[in-house]
Formats: sequence, C-alpha cells, structure tokens
Amino acid sequence: MTDQIPAGPLTTEAGAPVADNQHSQVAGVGGPVLIQDQHLIEKLAHFNRERIPERVVHARGAGAYGTFTVTADVTPYTRAAFLSEIGRETEVFLRFSTVAGNLGAADAVRDPRGFALKFYTEEGNYDLVGNNTPVFFVKDAIKFPDFIHTQKRDPYTGSQEPDNVWDFWGLSPESTHQVTWLFGDRGIPASYRHMNGYGSHTYQWTNAAGEAFWVKYHFKTDQGIRNLTADEAAVLAGQDPDSHQRDLRTSIENGDFPSWTVQVQIMPVADAPTYRFNPFDLTKVWPHADYPPIEIGRLELNRNPRNVFAEVEQSIFSPHHFVPGIGPSPDNMLQGRLFAYGDAHRYRVGINADQLPVNRPHAAEARTHGRDGHAYDGRHGGAKNYEPNSFGGPAQTDQPLWAATAVSGLTGDHPAPAHAEDDDYRQAGALYRLMSEDERERLIANLAGSIAQVSRDDIAERAIENFRRADEDYGKRLQAAVQALRG
Repeated sequence: MTDQIPAGPLTTEAGAPVADNQHSQVAGVGGPVLIQDQHLIEKLAHFNRERIPERVVHARGAGAYGTFTVTADVTPYTRAAFLSEIGRETEVFLRFSTVAGNLGAADAVRDPRGFALKFYTEEGNYDLVGNNTPVFFVKDAIKFPDFIHTQKRDPYTGSQEPDNVWDFWGLSPESTHQVTWLFGDRGIPASYRHMNGYGSHTYQWTNAAGEAFWVKYHFKTDQGIRNLTADEAAVLAGQDPDSHQRDLRTSIENGDFPSWTVQVQIMPVADAPTYRFNPFDLTKVWPHADYPPIEIGRLELNRNPRNVFAEVEQSIFSPHHFVPGIGPSPDNMLQGRLFAYGDAHRYRVGINADQLPVNRPHAAEARTHGRDGHAYDGRHGGAKNYEPNSFGGPAQTDQPLWAATAVSGLTGDHPAPAHAEDDDYRQAGALYRLMSEDERERLIANLAGSIAQVSRDDIAERAIENFRRADEDYGKRLQAAVQALRG
C-alpha cells in the first residue's frame, strides 16, 4: 500500500503553485534557459542531492517493522524494562543487509548478512547490531578497516581481487572459523526470512540487585533454514538482483509475517576469567553444552516501511545505544564498534540522524542538551542548552545503565588474556566435522573455486594451510581440489 500526495495544485518546496512543469523558462522561443526559473533550479538542485553517502559496509539492505514479545522470565538476569514480564511487547525495526556489496549489488551472493535490530523501548532505543553468523573474521577492531579493504575494490584494478581476499585471510588465521561458515551451505541464504540472526558479540546483562551476567543472543528462524547453492545463486542474482528485498516485502504484504524464536546464552561473570577460551573473542562460539540457549521471546516482522530511503537507507544502528540493565563487554571488536557505528552515521546521515522518524525513540522521549547542526528542526525551542541549570531542564540520574567491569595492569597494546583453548583453528575444525559428507563436498568446492583464482602460489598455499591446521582431512581435500582447478 502506498501513500498519495493530496490532489490539488503542484507547488514548489516553499508551497508556491507551479504554472508549468513541462517546459523551462527561456529567453524567447528557442532561446537559452533563464536562471530565474525557480522551479527548474529547485528541481535540479534537489535531484543532485537525493542521495547520501552509502554505508561503507552493509550498504545493500532491506528492512521492516515488527514486534518483540517476551515469552520467559529473565528478571533474574536483567532489569531492562522491555524484558520485565512475560507477554510484554516492544515495537522493533530490523534491517537486513549484505556486507561487501555496494547499494546496487545483488542480494543472492556469498556474503554474511547483517541483522541489525532496533528496540523502541520505554527507556530509550536499544540497538542490537549482529549478523547471520555467530562469529566474525577478526577479533580486534583495529583490523576491521584492513579486512574490509580486502573485500572492496582494489585501488588499482577497481575490482574485488581474490589475491587481496586470500592474502589477508591466510595471514589472519583467526578468520578460519568464519570463512568455513561463509563457504559452507549457509553462506548464501535463500532469503532474509530463511536464516538465523545472532548478536555475535558478548554483552552484559545486569539485574535489579546489581548482579552481572555475560550473554549472547540467537534469533532462530521459524521459517526454517533455506540456502542457495553457488549455481542457484548465480542464476538468481542475474535474473532478480532484488530477490531478498522483494521476498521480504511481498511476504509481509501477503500477511505471511516472518518470525524468529529468540534465545540467549547466559554466563555468570565469575566463569569468564577461567573459561577454556576467551569468551569475548568474536571468532568463537560458546558451545551449547557449556551454556545451553534459553528461549526468551519471539520476534515478528509485520509492517513494511512506507519509504525505503527515509526508513531503510537513513536508518541508523549504533551498538552504544543501550538501556538500563544491558551494557557492553570487553569484546575488542564491540568496543571499537561502540565508537565507529555512531561516527559513521554522524558523517553519512548527519548529526541529527537520531531524530529522524525511523531512528528517534518511539516509546520514550529524547531529552538532550545537544543543539543545532545540519537538519536541526528547532525541537528544543528556547530551552536552556546546558546542564546543570536551574531552569528545570533534564539532569543526570546518577544510576549507571550497567555494572562496572574490573580492570587492572598497565595501559598498552596488549593481546587478550590467554586461555587454554584460544587457538584459531579448533572451532573451525569442529564445524567441519559436524557437517555431512555432502555439506563437506560443497564447502570444498566453494573454497577451491575461490582460492583457485589467486595468482600467487604462496598465497594459495598459506590459505590452505590454515584449513589443514583446523582438520587434516579438510586441508588435504581442499589442496587436491585447488590443484585440480589450477592444473
């Protein structure tokens, strides 16, 4: 369903009626165009500015509104109001995306999928920024720009280069686990509806008594997992580049509302220092046998945006948007993203991006002393713009949103604390061994097809060695497959 501009005279942006929308004003019949033509100048100037810089990553996406409903009592773990009682509903906005492609790229490609969720809670917006994989390629934010540069266009060729991709992955063994995910069956979801979502990072929950817990979020699709083979995806991407976006929109239009069962893994804070691997390492999962997922809610998408640019392209998600009872962890990637995401949106959309309809709080009110800047709407009127003040303005609560984290030692460029099972290969090997023989064959074929495009033998050999360290059979079969393709 689309909205219509009310019938009546066409006007300029300032509301003046337009006499002629078909012909520019000219200096006599056949003469040159006049700069006094306000309507022409306004239309051309507006058209030139109809785009904002696309996201550096996650540029290609689609979104929808919906509802999160609590289905279990989690008050022993968090005091977040929107999680405070069974049956409580919270409005949400979810944006799906690919990572590497630009705004005009196809949907059906081998790439992680963003799963960014905004909860419009009564205590302010809570943003959960995740993916359709529980792990990631790197574990420290300082490596993120380098990684993304390998996935984007080469500065000389202007194309994505296999040499860059596999050179970085081969020199970054921590990526072995995520690469195994990416080149496996789940690397190309059939649609946004038929994939899981994950918070991926570790977060902190704090209860009313001040007790803290570490948590991981899982969103399990109720539609079932469906994926595309590489051949199926190649055909679909060419026939319908908008396949995932179209599927999401039409399913909601038809009343077939997609949903996910929401689960969390919960780790007592005291467990973290002596756990067998670093629980804040984004390249690793917490085994379910150690911390079984607990169902806490249901997520349903049931309303499409009315305007894709206003609500999907201009939507912003910042992991530093927390609410009381939820906070960050010492996850190095998360710590970097707490700054980087908000800063990216301030540059891309503007300093007042948080006050656009899709981004502003829906169940609470933003009361800040921030003023002015691009696209400021004067919402504060003549209110004072500083704190403290004696004119009745908003003031601090003196109630921290989350529990403090103990730290010690000297500042510096330190690696993460060592744990017994902190190697980069163990979980990738375990994932490989969990696969069926058919899944392994497709994984090997997908990896070999990509590595075989590398121009230098040493880059290919180094990449293969990482998979051999994860599992001897994994590396042996991959090496044979690459050799067969490279001749």
